[in-house]
Amino acid sequence: MHSHGEIIVISAEELKKKLDSRQKPVVVEVLGKTEFEKGHVPGAINIPVDELQERAEKELERNSEIIVYCSSFSCHASGNAAHLLWHMGYENVREFSGGKRAWVIAGFPLEKN
Repeated sequence: MHSHGEIIVISAEELKKKLDSRQKPVVVEVLGKTEFEKGHVPGAINIPVDELQERAEKELERNSEIIVYCSSFSCHASGNAAHLLWHMGYENVREFSGGKRAWVIAGFPLEKN
């Protein structure tokens, strides 16, 4: 098992900065579709953690910076997703562990479909 040290954990502010830059990361919400539709980080795509293994190869570029998140610090889906991607050979994975809750608390808007 890889330590948490190898997957960089980022804050809402850091994520916002990355989204505002020219080199946008691929942001993945790993919750279910219903949760995603209620509101997500702007520009995020939705791949539930239990579908990640089969969908990552087709939908995520290996050399992209990939940021995974779920609902909040107490939700472990993003950590599981980050480790899964790491084990699949995605080396540029970040975990936004505060999730949607931290995003909203930081004053940033969620996007709805």
